[in-house]
Amino acid sequence: MNRFQRYLAEEFAEEYEEGRLSRREALQVITSVTGSVVLANSFLAACTPPPTEATPEGADSAAAASATPTTEEAPRASPTVEPDDPGIEAGPVSFPVGDDEVMAYLARPSGSGPFPVVLVSHENRGLTEHIRDVTRRLADAGYVALAVDLLSRQGGSETVGEASAPGALGQIDPEQFAEDFIQGWQYLQEQPYADTDRVGMVGFCFGGGVTWLVATRMPELKAAVPFYGPHPPVEEVPNINAPVLGIYAENDGRINQGITAIEEAMAANNKIYEKIIYPDADHAFHNDTGSRYVPEAAMDAWQQTLAWFDEYLKDES
Repeated sequence: MNRFQRYLAEEFAEEYEEGRLSRREALQVITSVTGSVVLANSFLAACTPPPTEATPEGADSAAAASATPTTEEAPRASPTVEPDDPGIEAGPVSFPVGDDEVMAYLARPSGSGPFPVVLVSHENRGLTEHIRDVTRRLADAGYVALAVDLLSRQGGSETVGEASAPGALGQIDPEQFAEDFIQGWQYLQEQPYADTDRVGMVGFCFGGGVTWLVATRMPELKAAVPFYGPHPPVEEVPNINAPVLGIYAENDGRINQGITAIEEAMAANNKIYEKIIYPDADHAFHNDTGSRYVPEAAMDAWQQTLAWFDEYLKDES
């Protein structure tokens, strides 16, 4: 079992403990991730059963399956940027990776550029409208943003569906995730509006883990902002060149237990690393389409993300 399978399995086991999934639902999805009902049962055996039967609501972006907050209930971290916003150009693209065609969503500022690049990694629910919106927000902030659909070979996120996406992602070699983003960056090298020498990456939950992974595989990366994602093995830290801003939530104990190790490893290898832990916030707090959304924390985290990219991608010294 690779570290992304473990991350996904633990994510859904936690959802079961919190009462967001019934045992049957958790068993089903963990089995789809690990490919083993025995492993799935072992994850759930270590859990404290919830006091009542759960209502289905996916992990990672628990967000996506829950009721969407209205504007009156909770303001968005950043105003939604519509696909037809005159300040940007946005839409689907594709590029070859070996014999495959990988799908992605591209958003960029209107104008000739060239503009710095930010790669965007989705949560375990696939390339959702929320992630497309985040991609457009980056374009509105002056970046060429490319969100790669890591389920492209399975027909794409829309074909797979949010409920089946975690299981499908769990069956993919993580090295393929890194390769798809590297090839996406190389695709942008052919686009005159993209300054691919100035490239950063952001990802959320599962995508935060992918962001860490790409940072260990892509020495050209100039900045990275993983939101509450699983850290890489510390022995891979020497491969990281990008300054990393880690975004965390105080109540996200499962992810936070790895902070000390990665922080010490980054310091020992003279890497630039900063972290922000938002009080009274839980995993997936930035996703403004779901139940864990914390407006104040999300708003600040987004501003901190843009400031990080502005420092390392826009300021040329």
